[in-house]
Amino acid sequence: MRPLDRLPSLKLKFGLVIVAAVGVSAVVGAVAARLDAPLLLAPVIAAIVALALVQVLARGMTSPLRDMARAAAAMSAGDYGRRVEETSADEMGLLARAFNAMAADLAEVDRARRDLVANVSHELRTPIGALHAVLENLVDGVEAPDPETLRTMLRQVERLGRLVRQLLDFSRLESGAVPLQRRGFEVRTVLEDAAAEIRLHAPSVEVAVVVEPGDLVADADPERVHQVVANLLENAVRHSPAGGRVGMRASTGASRGAVRIEVCDEGPGIEPDQVDRVFERFYRTDAARSEDAGGAGLGLAIARWIVDMHGGRIHAEAREPTGCRMVVELPATQGGTT
Repeated sequence: MRPLDRLPSLKLKFGLVIVAAVGVSAVVGAVAARLDAPLLLAPVIAAIVALALVQVLARGMTSPLRDMARAAAAMSAGDYGRRVEETSADEMGLLARAFNAMAADLAEVDRARRDLVANVSHELRTPIGALHAVLENLVDGVEAPDPETLRTMLRQVERLGRLVRQLLDFSRLESGAVPLQRRGFEVRTVLEDAAAEIRLHAPSVEVAVVVEPGDLVADADPERVHQVVANLLENAVRHSPAGGRVGMRASTGASRGAVRIEVCDEGPGIEPDQVDRVFERFYRTDAARSEDAGGAGLGLAIARWIVDMHGGRIHAEAREPTGCRMVVELPATQGGTT
């Protein structure tokens, strides 16, 4: 029972408890005097009644603390589903709401940790299993070390290297261990470098770069912007058909000094209900295809993290008749961590 929950202040509650105790004592004393009760009996009865009243009222005031203590003990044992009542309108209610928010955050962190372990284990198991099988066949003499077999092994090693690199990048970004080194730089140079790199790995896909105006300058960390563009290009090439075309376009943004970068592909596109989820860690719109092509579902998550650090925005748009457009908007001023 918590009869004082609607009162907005602990001070007011304590005051009412004191007033109620004094009032009860006075009433009991007056009744005892009218009944000609013994002199020492009246204050004893008044004290007992006042203590009982205070116990009832105070118990409702302190019950959130007891609930939080029990919930904290359960959380320390790994149970993050415990919550406390938020019915009180005073400081205890604020504390209860803050506690529940903290518990929800911890539950989400624990879920993300479990997902991370499960996904990393899955990602590592596939290439390691393939390497193990091929090496075992080579050692046993079942297969000869022909160039195609060695190329297959090399692709698996490259996949492992990409996964480890992306995990390290994401860990550093998430912990804030990678500060931004912002400066003015030519956007065309960064886009051309990223396009040249991706052409080496995907010669069957055409990559075009358009920058308007040609001397467009951005105020950001060029290394991190290169990482964003490279991840977007890798994702676009992975989902483009052989002989397809991937286009990169950079232009001035809506506000003066802002920069807008678009990466377009001719792939199957993204379903409307998946537009926001593609930036989650380890999320794939087509898990089987991404695994075969070596994607770990981290590239877009890293890109979003870097753009957020700059105070910018990244989102996906549908293209007609098919394909996807990834849009990065970098602000004119330093809106992120420096």
